[in-house]
Amino acid sequence: MEFPSNIKYHPEHTWARVEGDTAIIGITEYAQDQLGEILFVDLPDKGKKIKQGEVFGSVESAKVASDLFTPVSGEVIEVNTELSDSPELVNESPYEKGWMLKVKMDDVKELEKLMDSSSYKKSL
Repeated sequence: MEFPSNIKYHPEHTWARVEGDTAIIGITEYAQDQLGEILFVDLPDKGKKIKQGEVFGSVESAKVASDLFTPVSGEVIEVNTELSDSPELVNESPYEKGWMLKVKMDDVKELEKLMDSSSYKKSL
């Protein structure tokens, strides 16, 4: 199982990869593995404000529907529209093609509340 060191992890199995003042957000490989085949992804619209620790959307698999928790606060500036037609990208490539949102962060200090890869791995 992959735990990239260039991203920060939320305890509820979402991640944030920072590029400048933007966070790219998705779910971890562990989360997609636990869920099984992803059938549907429900994401917020561009322009929506989201807050760290709150639900920003959901994923549905053959096993269960699961809420997605926001690793950082900010404004959604882009949504991965490919997931509408190809939700399986979350399973195939959770850290690259299966990303979900790009968020202009309100406060980069929120990243300090997230885990690094070794802490996240230990938490499992």
